[in-house]
Amino acid sequence: MSAKAKEWTLLFDLDGTLVDSAPDLIGTLNAVLATDGLAELPLAQGRDLIGHGARALLRRGYETAGAPLGDDALDVRFALFLELYVGRIADLTRPYPGCVAALTALKAEGYTLAVTTNKRTDLSVALTDALGLTGLFACVYGPDRVSARKPDAAHLMEAIAACGGRADRALMVGDSSLDAGAAHAAGLPFVAVSFGYADMAIPAMKPWAVLDHYDAFPALVARCVAETEQALALAGSPG
Repeated sequence: MSAKAKEWTLLFDLDGTLVDSAPDLIGTLNAVLATDGLAELPLAQGRDLIGHGARALLRRGYETAGAPLGDDALDVRFALFLELYVGRIADLTRPYPGCVAALTALKAEGYTLAVTTNKRTDLSVALTDALGLTGLFACVYGPDRVSARKPDAAHLMEAIAACGGRADRALMVGDSSLDAGAAHAAGLPFVAVSFGYADMAIPAMKPWAVLDHYDAFPALVARCVAETEQALALAGSPG
């Protein structure tokens, strides 16, 4: 294990960053739409609706289908969505190529890994359990475990604190403006994945780096650590 690695916390969004969950999320959305006699949304179109949590996905799905819901109607369909989604949460969802190998290597090196997602914690853990990923993470923090969800910095800062980490030795990996906003607000380097469900152009997210494949992630982390440690040394920071 690396002594420097043990000081670092690596934060990850879940859907669209660690796993491609669109087939199961959009499949569930379409099943709910069908109960109202509405046409299915194509997977490619549905991907653009992911990233703000299941309730927002459902609301946006009905809006896209031309049948916007009021709050009471949304509550009813949200309950159905959750019931159906839990039953198929990992039928088609898979980690992105190279993800498991990269995270396993980084954990073995001493890095602390955590999930910071706007997906409810119970659903997030159910998904990571089903995929055999939960053991990689020191904590999984959905919006129900923090005082404010992404893009608020609190989501990341509270997860770092729960892991026993330091904000000056952490980075955030994500695919959306919410991830970028939270990272920038917290003062963390932001790594944007190019293969997720981006809701804006990646350059507009102002990432520290762009990740095209997880095979490149360990080297990218090493570069971030080296640059950060050099900057801290120049600034005269202790530790």
